[in-house]
Amino acid sequence: MTILNERASYASDPGASLGRLFAEAPSATRTAFARDRDRIIHSTPFRRLKGKTQVFIAHEGDHYRTRLTHSLEVAQIARSLAAALSLDQDLAEVIALAHDLGHPPFGHAGEDRLKALMEAWNGFDHNVQTFRIVTRLEHRYPAFEGLNLSWETLEGVIKHNGPISHRMDEPAWRAVREYQQVWDLRPETFASMEAQVAAVADDIAYNNHDVDDGLQAGLFGLEELAGVPLVGPILKGVQADWPDVGERMTGIETVRRMIGVMIGDILAETTRRLAEGGIETPEDVRVAGRAMVQFSDGMMQDLARLRAFLFERMYRHDRINVMRDRAARTVDDLFASYMAELDLMPKEWRARAQIGGDERRARAVCDYIAGMTDLFAFEEHRRLYGLVDEAQL
Repeated sequence: MTILNERASYASDPGASLGRLFAEAPSATRTAFARDRDRIIHSTPFRRLKGKTQVFIAHEGDHYRTRLTHSLEVAQIARSLAAALSLDQDLAEVIALAHDLGHPPFGHAGEDRLKALMEAWNGFDHNVQTFRIVTRLEHRYPAFEGLNLSWETLEGVIKHNGPISHRMDEPAWRAVREYQQVWDLRPETFASMEAQVAAVADDIAYNNHDVDDGLQAGLFGLEELAGVPLVGPILKGVQADWPDVGERMTGIETVRRMIGVMIGDILAETTRRLAEGGIETPEDVRVAGRAMVQFSDGMMQDLARLRAFLFERMYRHDRINVMRDRAARTVDDLFASYMAELDLMPKEWRARAQIGGDERRARAVCDYIAGMTDLFAFEEHRRLYGLVDEAQL
């Protein structure tokens, strides 16, 4: 597909943005969406992603993905897709960069524990936590809480996976419900094309880098991937083209080609859907009734098989399960300690926890833990429970 510089009629236009909740003078050098991107990059939660688990706990090795490197890869793919579809690249990028800000330490193990621990106090959801960070928790400006992002960026952050009206009554989504009373994010509609691009870029990134990390960690080998749809035929082609390179380079080239195949599939399917739906404006995208940016049915089936393989051979591998168990115990112990003795937390977090009843206390403790990196959580656990042999971590 030829990449055009002219913005498509259904692309988001920063000049037509619905603005910010708190009025600010426009930037002299940046569009509204580029300014949002810069605010995410300069935020503290974004920097902390460098020490948060993707699949492997951060200290497992320097070459495995963290939440930060994952987010950067998602952003790169999102910009490429947005360029190919003549969309606003800055908006796609900022949503991609922000999408995982709310993840706690230790990846899904940490999130599962916080969900369980917060069940009595309106739960925990990492997508909602991301929304709370950018609208309230990150305080870098004297005039307002949060980052005061544009409407289109906020919409994409909370709706990149589709409409959210069916989730608005869930306890964990209370913060979004409350915000909805102030500024309508149209929970019943799809988000922009750029937000949808960020969502599929996330799928492309983690499916491919998890294959790469799993190979590098020795959790499975090329011979096992040969029988997996999508991967197998590409691997066979690489081996035919480069029969004399080693396994590591064969794996890298296979992943590189997989990314290209997935991007090609999305571009073809998205072009088909746009034409079929008669999509001409950003509003057409929102009310289309289905996602416009998506994989083909055949690719979706292949990705489901790949995910099943990764769940069996990687995400539930004994080595990963051991890490999950240790991470879960760490989160449980920290939560119990802080709930029992608020003085164990820094002064600013104590102050938050002391305003209100048990629910406010629990939410402050949850927010504090959710913001931790893997290493800081382990260090806090050692501080509170005594020295632990490093080999156990």
